[in-house]
Amino acid sequence: MAHIVVLGAGLGGSIMAYELKDQIRKEDTITVVTKDPKYHFVPSNPWVAVGWRTPDDITIDIAQTMKKKGIAFRPSPMTKLVPEENRMELADGSAVSYDYLVIATGPELAFDEIEGLGPHGGFTQSVCHVDHADKAHDAFEAFCKDPGPVIVGAVQGASCYGPAYEFAFILETELRRRKIRDKVPMTFITSEPYVGHLGLDGVGDTKGLLESALREKSMKWMTSTKVKKVEAGNMTVENIADDGTSLGEKEVPFKYAMMLPAFRGIKPLQGIEGLSNPRGFTIVDKHQQNPKYKNIFAVGVCIAIPPTGPTPVPCGVPKTGFMIESMVTATAHNIGNILRGKEPDNVGSWNAVCLADFGDSGIAFVAQPQIPPRNVNWSSQGKWVHLAKIGFEKYFMRKVKKGTSEPFYEAATMKMLGIDKLKTVTKG
Repeated sequence: MAHIVVLGAGLGGSIMAYELKDQIRKEDTITVVTKDPKYHFVPSNPWVAVGWRTPDDITIDIAQTMKKKGIAFRPSPMTKLVPEENRMELADGSAVSYDYLVIATGPELAFDEIEGLGPHGGFTQSVCHVDHADKAHDAFEAFCKDPGPVIVGAVQGASCYGPAYEFAFILETELRRRKIRDKVPMTFITSEPYVGHLGLDGVGDTKGLLESALREKSMKWMTSTKVKKVEAGNMTVENIADDGTSLGEKEVPFKYAMMLPAFRGIKPLQGIEGLSNPRGFTIVDKHQQNPKYKNIFAVGVCIAIPPTGPTPVPCGVPKTGFMIESMVTATAHNIGNILRGKEPDNVGSWNAVCLADFGDSGIAFVAQPQIPPRNVNWSSQGKWVHLAKIGFEKYFMRKVKKGTSEPFYEAATMKMLGIDKLKTVTKG
């Protein structure tokens, strides 16, 4: 009999628990440990920030679903991990022991690395968490009564650029609907070396498509840009040349700003030699298994992935939905193998599928694999992307609420590419 603990219950952790349930033996048990007692559909956060969704619209109480699936549920954050003892301590004073651990925590948001950044005592908004998005909506409603310049983007070290582009265009759409777009100069500020880099060195023609979209919507942009500090109504930024030298600082005024922060691993995982890298991200091999602690696996945004290549300003690599889904499937099968005395042999495909909604249009891209060079390098745009994103939201929330483990991204990718089969995992 083995006890498997899944740490985290977001996009990766929830489906990790469901897929594990299908792979373990009858005598094995699963416990989900999470800081958030409810599931929030993060991809819809930009819609919450402009009032197109409420927090309740994208929230699911998954405790009952876990119970029906025979999965124990502990809604208390981990405060300390002791991997040598296969044990973790929780904020409620209890401890949980495990035979196998799957880390699926997502990131810690590093707002504190830049003075004045973030919604907690800072001067910028965020769409990284539903609570942030709700606060961003309150700020947006106040802004609409006295509009002015807007800044949207992602700071140095960020590793999730899609939501920044999404929010910029969703915000622009809502401003037009309110008939105040003419009063709002918009600037997109990013650490990417070019528009559409996305931490992936581009996918298909994302550079051309996104530059064209920004021009069409009269948005200015600044690339290879560091945010030095943020004050009330003013952002100090530094432009960096291709050789890494400074091109000087400038101040950009704003009345409303949403900037995605850099990510790092959560505090209890930071500084554990052999488990985490200097940023606190969990180190894994091709089987999602930690090389030092063989009974620890990790999936999702919390894992360590090197950048695609050097950039003038640091850019992290995103972990998109299909990539996470493939990690989850590989991990579930690998733990199932180990429980039955076999070696782990499943490898996630790490393909990237993204639907970037622009409010009334959007851009979709597929990168197979996510890191270049690729076998598939495709992007497209149109109103269908907005509709597909709505369908994705409804499908995934139903999937989480029902506790099913069927893969969504694989089916969506096959449909977009017009192919019969796309492997989520491989043997190796």
